[in-house]
Amino acid sequence: MTDSISLPAHHWPILEPGWVWLCGAGPGDPGLLTLHALNALRQADAIVYDALVDERILDWAPEAEKIYAGKRGGKPSAKQRDISLRLVELARAGRRVLRLKGGDPFVFGRGGEEAQTLVQHGVQLRIIPGISAGIGGLAYAGIPVTHRDVNQSVTFVTGHDQSGSAPSSIDWGAISRGSQVIVIYMGIKHAAQIAQALLGAGRDPAEPVAVVAGATTPSQKVLETRLDRMAGDIAHTRLEPPAIICIGRAALMRQVLDWQGQIAGETPRDLDPLGRGRPAEQG
Repeated sequence: MTDSISLPAHHWPILEPGWVWLCGAGPGDPGLLTLHALNALRQADAIVYDALVDERILDWAPEAEKIYAGKRGGKPSAKQRDISLRLVELARAGRRVLRLKGGDPFVFGRGGEEAQTLVQHGVQLRIIPGISAGIGGLAYAGIPVTHRDVNQSVTFVTGHDQSGSAPSSIDWGAISRGSQVIVIYMGIKHAAQIAQALLGAGRDPAEPVAVVAGATTPSQKVLETRLDRMAGDIAHTRLEPPAIICIGRAALMRQVLDWQGQIAGETPRDLDPLGRGRPAEQG
């Protein structure tokens, strides 16, 4: 893997000693890395990486020290403050530090908090965006987050707050009324509360929903359902995070754009990745 790809000739940025680059690793598939991310991997001598980073990506930096800093809900995890200060410590030791985060570091990834800590401690940094799961993960399921015949707006929402509870500061009524498509990150645990809030605000109970778990990875699973059945179907199929929830008519596009199912020789309407013995579009 490390010898199979070489960067084209270009004036690539240099990761200097004492610098930290905050880099998005994409939603899972190593092929969704950017060239800037690959350039960073080739130069870093210390990599601090998250739980959602595919470890095959680390193969591109065989000589670097790998420091795991994953955080998963409900499991023992490093504290965010400790991770941020570890980055400062490594930089002050003259290391070339790559902070590798799943998806995009600034989309529900706490990259902003880490960047603030680095600035407060006088550490030089660079931001390398990545493909967010709410866009790339849905694309792998055959769901475009925008389509001019379907929606002209999309709202990205987190499914939990800093404490791990359902976010109390979100105006679900306003989102229900104003957003044609809602994309929810980290929402499986609170799916019942989220559905109840949207339904209580007048959202159509029969509105299409797609839940994509393990997006862009070999273990990807897709549940197609409707809003009033969402929480029950998630529990029934035992879907586990990480997962993206898409609520709105865009979810129906999967019925014709499920390109992974077509590659596998299955017709989209017959594809039932969770094996429940019924056509997926019936919810």
